[in-house]
Amino acid sequence: MGIVRFALRWPYTFYVLALLILFLGVTAFRSMPTDIFPEIDIPVVTIIWQYTGLSTPEMEQRVTTYSEYALSTSVNGIKDIEAQTLDASRSRRSIFSRMSISILQ
Repeated sequence: MGIVRFALRWPYTFYVLALLILFLGVTAFRSMPTDIFPEIDIPVVTIIWQYTGLSTPEMEQRVTTYSEYALSTSVNGIKDIEAQTLDASRSRRSIFSRMSISILQ
């Protein structure tokens, strides 16, 4: 009952304390750092195939098509597949969703 009697006897003390807490909260909120480009850890797997002697259309027909099909049918949680075929080399980047990586761990 001591705090109730104190509050009834000096009510302005609690008004000032409430305003002080409000002021410190707004000051802390305004001084928090904000980051426009936060660091994001996106799970990405890059696979590079190299075959000398194959032209770009042959590389795309023989390697790119089958490897993309095999990956998309056997691995779950793939969000996006990007493929780039150059002379005698092929690069594929698979971006996984965050949900699938957290399930695997």
